[in-house]
Amino acid sequence: MYDNNFLPKLSENLLEILKDNEFYDITIEVGNDPYVKIFRAHMVILNYRSTYLRRILSTNVNRNNNDGSLTHIKLPNISPEIFEMILRKMFDFSYSA
Repeated sequence: MYDNNFLPKLSENLLEILKDNEFYDITIEVGNDPYVKIFRAHMVILNYRSTYLRRILSTNVNRNNNDGSLTHIKLPNISPEIFEMILRKMFDFSYSA
C-alpha cells in the first residue's frame, strides 16, 4: 500500500537537513564580491541530484580530507539568489500534481 505522506515527509526532512548548521560536509561560496554568500550542504545529495556538481566534487582535491576539514568549492558565475533556489530544489522531493 502506498503512503501518500511519504514524499511530502521526505521532502520536509531533506529541507530540514539543508537548514542544519551542524551536520553539513561542504561549503559552497557563490557569487562575486560584493555579492558573495556561503551555503552549507551535503555532498551525497549534491552528487546525486546534479551532474554539474558531481563533476566538480569528483575533481575537488579536498573532498577526501582525513584531517576533518570541510570541502569548499567556489561558484563565482552564479548569483546567490539563483543558487539558493537551485539548492532548495535539489533537497526538495515534493511535487504538485
